[in-house]
Amino acid sequence: MILKSELRQILRSQREAMGRRTSGVIRQDLERLKPLRNFAIIISGIRRCGKSTLLVQSMKREEGFYYLNFEDPRLAEFELKDSEMLEEAFSEEFHEADLYYFDEIQNIAGWESYVRYLLDNDKRVVITGSNASLLSRELGTKLTGRNLRIELFPFTYHEYLEYMESEDSKVSFQDYLASGGFPEYLRTGMDEVLQNLLLDIIARDIIFRNPVKNPGIVTEIAVYLLGNSAREFTLSKLQKMFSAIGSVTTIASYVELLEDAYIIFTLPRFSYSQRSRQINPKKVYAIDNGLIRANSIQFSDDHGRFLENHVFLELRKRYRELFYFREKGECDFLIKEKTTITKAIQVCYELTTRNKQREIEGLVEAMEFFELDCGYILTLDQEEDIHVAGKRISVVPARKFAY
Repeated sequence: MILKSELRQILRSQREAMGRRTSGVIRQDLERLKPLRNFAIIISGIRRCGKSTLLVQSMKREEGFYYLNFEDPRLAEFELKDSEMLEEAFSEEFHEADLYYFDEIQNIAGWESYVRYLLDNDKRVVITGSNASLLSRELGTKLTGRNLRIELFPFTYHEYLEYMESEDSKVSFQDYLASGGFPEYLRTGMDEVLQNLLLDIIARDIIFRNPVKNPGIVTEIAVYLLGNSAREFTLSKLQKMFSAIGSVTTIASYVELLEDAYIIFTLPRFSYSQRSRQINPKKVYAIDNGLIRANSIQFSDDHGRFLENHVFLELRKRYRELFYFREKGECDFLIKEKTTITKAIQVCYELTTRNKQREIEGLVEAMEFFELDCGYILTLDQEEDIHVAGKRISVVPARKFAY
């Protein structure tokens, strides 16, 4: 049990530390972060992508608030039953406030009950967390219909330009495709930052929170999938590669844990059949190109897959349902809005006479399948319109595309 005197000291020191932090690059998601009554604002995302900085930026717009970071090791003995003491400590240390900021609150079992209590008492609550499904499960028990979600990613290209004080150009975009958007890596330029980050996420967000029998293999699978970003994979192939794991079911659970921690994302192949989507090969993408490069040897010079991974991330931020298409040919991305496929997108680092036919045929096949008049090929720096088979294909630099 934590003492109230200790809790008050922690509150003071955390508040002072947050007050010393600069706002940094103003995140694009700040406009969406508007604390509301009756709704908890949930900011989720991979570790070290800037969630706490986003909180600082939000706090600087507010007159009064309470703040607590539950990752503080001094809070190891804090339990849900201490929430009443926390309320007392807040009011004793600071002016009365109706706005609460909680960092990494999922570390406290039953936290959703406390947040529901605050909402029921007309308070505004903003919380962060680093695990997608853990937050989702707990939100579903007490906070159904009472939460709004913001998923935060590492820096976008435009945020990267501001952070690096660079101008938009082909060269800047190439640099961004290789470096990714984790602020600490951009500040230091050290690959060890991204290598240690991967190990830290696996240890703290996967191994510590889940009954994993083969922790070392989880890291091996993560490295393998990062190195194969923008490629297809199947669970059965993974199980054969990592034969120490006895079943496909266990492999599937490990892949799901890597997704929950925001290390990877999986993209299903389009099919009208839900079962086919489950059994067909999926494609894997990573949260950040720098994380791929720093943790994978074979990926370092594959510029096309870096570009495709970037495009996936931009689409993932904006759309709920994405697929890839494969019949005779392949189309990299399909966007589904409501019940309709609305866009077909191909990604090609450079369109040449050698690959032009393959890229166009795969895209046109998808366009005909879904009766689309216009499709897109996103490139590094090429821009033109192509007309083929009664269809218009817009070739657009990926950094200029209106996602």
